[in-house]
Amino acid sequence: MVHKNQSVFIPASTKHRLENPGRLPLEIIEVQNGDYLGEDDIVRFEDIYGRA
Repeated sequence: MVHKNQSVFIPASTKHRLENPGRLPLEIIEVQNGDYLGEDDIVRFEDIYGRA
């Protein structure tokens, strides 16, 4: 569980997804680093919600 003012590091090529169990809207700030910051390296996997 990530709380207010906390962060999490997700290594490259790691499958992950997000859930908001709280009642307040969730705000995400994504920070990328490295030599390449493009969006064309995103890989989407099938999930129980049909998103791929």
